[in-house]
Amino acid sequence: MKNGRLSDFMRRDGTRTVLSSIVSILIGLVVGAIVVFVVGLTSDNLTLTSAWEGIRLIFGGLFSTGRDSAGALTFGFNSTNIGNMLFRATPLIMTGLSVAVAYKTGLFNIGAPGQYLMGTMASLMLALAIPSEVVPAGIVWIIAFLGGILAGALWGAIPGLLKALLNINEVIACIMTNWIAANVVTWAFDVSNFKNLVESTKSSYIYKTTFNGVETPKMGLDILFPNSQVNGGILIAALIAVLMYILMNKTTLGYELKACGSNRHAARYAGISDRRNIVLSMAIAGGLSGAGAALYYLAGNTEFFWNTYTSLPATGFNGIPVALLAANNPIGVVFTGMFMSMLDIAGTQLTSLTAYNEYITDVIIAVIVYLSAFSLVIKMLISGRRKKVRAAQPGSAAQADASGETGSGAGPMPPAGADTGKGGGEA
Repeated sequence: MKNGRLSDFMRRDGTRTVLSSIVSILIGLVVGAIVVFVVGLTSDNLTLTSAWEGIRLIFGGLFSTGRDSAGALTFGFNSTNIGNMLFRATPLIMTGLSVAVAYKTGLFNIGAPGQYLMGTMASLMLALAIPSEVVPAGIVWIIAFLGGILAGALWGAIPGLLKALLNINEVIACIMTNWIAANVVTWAFDVSNFKNLVESTKSSYIYKTTFNGVETPKMGLDILFPNSQVNGGILIAALIAVLMYILMNKTTLGYELKACGSNRHAARYAGISDRRNIVLSMAIAGGLSGAGAALYYLAGNTEFFWNTYTSLPATGFNGIPVALLAANNPIGVVFTGMFMSMLDIAGTQLTSLTAYNEYITDVIIAVIVYLSAFSLVIKMLISGRRKKVRAAQPGSAAQADASGETGSGAGPMPPAGADTGKGGGEA
């Protein structure tokens, strides 16, 4: 009975999806370990001991506590690393949700960086422009957070409108709006009064929101993870992920969005407004990216470098592997976002404690992303392996069928007088 339940559980599509993601992660980590080992062997500045230390940091860098008096690596509960991991995971979760929600509607939202920038601009300007002496800081925070969501949603709706009304590919439209957003944000901050003039070495930075007394509440997380940047933003991101899961799986709107993603023309034939849902999907995706930017910069401990026209924020693009690894499941995005953030922390530890470069973790992420793109193949391999295992088990249905077909006729005989269906048919 237990074997039957386990077999049913393993046959579920969700189980195979999780297993394929785990396989992708493990292969990525192993490839990273191999890269560290090869670099350690071929570099004049590194030794086999350094390679072993690098491998240990890749797998357990989150729990690294530095080196002891003898110079050996030490591991244990590191409140700073864990807290910083949760803080850095917050915007990744939100941009991952942005990509995942759009994908459920059959759209590839590569415009998360531009939506993230617009959310950054709106939230920072509102947080710094509304005087906290007149309006309570908590109210200012809420206004700035909602403003970031609205700005991202409006910017995300633009590719949605182009797709719905003119059938312009959303990838092309998103790429164009990304760079337009970068230049708009650069110009807006360049002519504003929000540039940091207090610290002369930071003339290209915007004031932290604490300059106006606005910051995200810690919600007790600073007690659990002292000496870190963590705040209540991670809890808000997790709550939004749950709400997105409910929206996509338990509501009529979510059904319509997924119906449009499965077949836009069939959805229209069924009476669902495909154009409205395409625009709405991209607006929701943009709002999620804008919310990620707001949660990151309203923390009060981060600064925004306004001269961004030469590059786009990596957080927006990193939402793509977060969503892929989670198979576009909103709940899974929370965990994959934290995993990607953990790799970021591991890269930092790798740089500070060894002679390795932190970009080795980018190799790991790249491998995981490629494998996530082939998740269907991995799921098929897992399913094929399980079928072989079941076929090889003694007394399995496959073997029973085989014995019935190739046996010597010693199988159970039908009762006397029973109609076997042989020779008794209609003439």
